[in-house]
Amino acid sequence: MSMINKVPASAGAQWLLDGLATLRQAPLQLGMLGALWALLSLLATQLMLLATVPGLFLQLLLGLASPVLFAGVLGAVRKAAAAQPVRLGDLFGGFRTGHVPSLVATLLPQVMLALFAGLLLMALLGSEGVQQLQTVIAHLEEQAASGGQPDPALVAQLPAGRLLLWLLLLIVGALVASLLVFVAVPDVTFAGRKGGEAMSNSLRACLHNLPAVVVFYLLLFIVLVPLMVIVQLLGLAVSMVAGQGLGVLLTNVLLMGVMLPLLGGCVTSAWRQLLGHAQGSATGESAAPPPPPSSPGTFAA
Repeated sequence: MSMINKVPASAGAQWLLDGLATLRQAPLQLGMLGALWALLSLLATQLMLLATVPGLFLQLLLGLASPVLFAGVLGAVRKAAAAQPVRLGDLFGGFRTGHVPSLVATLLPQVMLALFAGLLLMALLGSEGVQQLQTVIAHLEEQAASGGQPDPALVAQLPAGRLLLWLLLLIVGALVASLLVFVAVPDVTFAGRKGGEAMSNSLRACLHNLPAVVVFYLLLFIVLVPLMVIVQLLGLAVSMVAGQGLGVLLTNVLLMGVMLPLLGGCVTSAWRQLLGHAQGSATGESAAPPPPPSSPGTFAA
C-alpha cells in the first residue's frame, strides 16, 4: 500500500524553483543532454526525407525510447544536485537501470489518448465528416504555403459545435494522461516501481494534491511561453542570416537544452515531495525527507 504525502498548493511553485535551481547548477552539462536528444530527433526527421521507411522506423524507436531517455535526464539531474559531474552518456543511463519495460509502459496513456481522439472524432463527425475535415486542412495548408487566403465558405461547412466538443474532450483526456505520468518516470527510476503501479501512484498523488499541480502547471506555462518566444525569434534571426536549416537546428537545440533539464528537475522535486518516502525501497538508497513549506500529511493510496 503506497503512502502519498499531502503538500500545500505553494509546493507547486517550489517544484519549479527547484527545477530552475538544478538547471543553474550545471546549465552546460545538463543542456548538452537536451541538445543531444534534439540532434537525434532532427537526424530521424532528415533521414525520413531521404528514406521514408528507415526514417519512420528511427522516429518510432526514439518515441518508444523517450521515457527511457528522460529517465537518463532524471539521473543526470540527481547527479548535478549532488555536485557530481554529468556526462553525455548519462542520457542513455535509463537503459542500464533494468526498468526499460516499466519506463516504456508509461507511454500507454499517450497511446490511449491518440486512439481516443481518433475514435471520438469518427463518432462525432462520421467518415464523411472526417474526410471533409481532411480536405479543409489540406486546403488551409496549401493556402498557407502559397500565401493565399483560405476559402471561408469551405471552412464554414465544418461542424464547429462538434469540433469544439471534440477539442474540449480531448483536452480533458490530455489532462488525465498528464496526471498519470506526472511523477511516474521518477517513481520507476528512483523507487523501482512497475509501470502500472507508478502511473497509479502518480494519478492518486496528483488528485490528492491537485492545487499544487495546478499552481505548478500555471507557473510553468508562464515561464515557458516567453522562453519559447525568445528562442523562436533567435532562430528566425539566425535563419535570415545563416539559412533556415541552421535556424531550425539552433531553435531545437536551445529549447530541448533548457526544457528537458528544467522539467527533469521539477518532476524530481515533485516526486520527492509527493512520494519521496518510498525511495530506497527498491534502489537501496536512503529516503530523503520531502521539503514542502509545511509538514505534509500522508494517506494510504
